[in-house]
Amino acid sequence: IAELEKTGNGSSHVPAMAAALNCSALWLATGEGAMNDGFDANAKPIPLGMRPYPVISCVQAGMLKEINVPYGPGDGFDVEFGDDDTSKWSFFLEIEGDSMLPDFRPGDRVLIDPEVTPRPGDFVAARNTKQEATFKKYRVRGIDESGAEIFELVPLNDNYPVLRSDEHHLVVIGTMIEHRRKFRRK
Repeated sequence: IAELEKTGNGSSHVPAMAAALNCSALWLATGEGAMNDGFDANAKPIPLGMRPYPVISCVQAGMLKEINVPYGPGDGFDVEFGDDDTSKWSFFLEIEGDSMLPDFRPGDRVLIDPEVTPRPGDFVAARNTKQEATFKKYRVRGIDESGAEIFELVPLNDNYPVLRSDEHHLVVIGTMIEHRRKFRRK
């Protein structure tokens, strides 16, 4: 930065651009010096238009409606990077169990946005009676006397029961925006 000020070739935006591009501000402004002088070669910048999302547990997701501040990337047990086109409350949830086979396998991750209202047929994360998040298909079944939707949470695996909001205390946490699957070899 001091070299830029001496040469007069600097802009107040060069340091920020250099940090985003993981290169030297002097090299970016003048073409002189090493391209990545002073940067850790193992550090990877967040690509423009991307953001880190926390991968949170089912218990954390179940508490989401009670917290006042969104989970940050360091609040989960892992981080996933994705497009920065969802609400600040969005997070990744890792699929557990086999209730959503064959489409969703244990270890798959789904991006959930709590600010997207589900439509019939969407996949959602919802808080179950155990105060944990469950991931199921959302199906509307009617309207109750107070005007609230009666909905079902439907597993894709027929070996698991359908949960109904008029029989269990269920709260939709958010709607799936993206599904990520890792193909692993054992």
